[in-house]
Amino acid sequence: MTGLDYHDKIAVLDLGADENRFSPDFLDEVNAHLDTVLADGATGLVTTASGKFYSNGLDLDWLGANADRTAWYVGRVQALFARVLTLPIPTAAALPGHAFGAGAMLAIAHDNRVMRADRGYFCFPEVDIHIPFTPGMAALVQAKLSPKTAVASMTTGRRFGGADASAVDIVDATAGEGEVTTAAIAMLAPLGAKDQATLGAIKNTMFASAVAALTADS
Repeated sequence: MTGLDYHDKIAVLDLGADENRFSPDFLDEVNAHLDTVLADGATGLVTTASGKFYSNGLDLDWLGANADRTAWYVGRVQALFARVLTLPIPTAAALPGHAFGAGAMLAIAHDNRVMRADRGYFCFPEVDIHIPFTPGMAALVQAKLSPKTAVASMTTGRRFGGADASAVDIVDATAGEGEVTTAAIAMLAPLGAKDQATLGAIKNTMFASAVAALTADS
């Protein structure tokens, strides 16, 4: 179950305590929370989780039972990535545990990332689970990571711990147990309030190619 709280004017969106896979209901909840965050005039957004996973990504069980709706489902997931990528407030993902596949892509869509130093992996396992990246997903990752890191993470299925992820700029910082959300908030707090129209326009220009790829079939 997702939940929304505030630290002063910074919104903190908890994705849940389980694997936080992207079921259609989960996507509905997250988008509703984002609507609320913007309507409330929050000055920043931190997403995190309260269990051992930040997110394990796509809901493969739902996909297996609804194969005829795959295109619709992938379109909704990619629309969330595009929305977070261009959200008109500063954003940070606080990773208290594993971020895999589409869960790692959601983290990449944020402006900044903080990962627990001593537990959890950041991983794009697509090459090992026989699921090629869509053009939109590839464009998102490549928009945020250096070419060398994109190759290392997208073509090998490597599991990056916190220190390794920080060394190649997948995450911006690491923190101890129970401190990742606090560290993410501390990243955003000095930025203060930004004009949403201006910041949104800047992000849409910066990431125009990735957004076009993510929303091409929506």
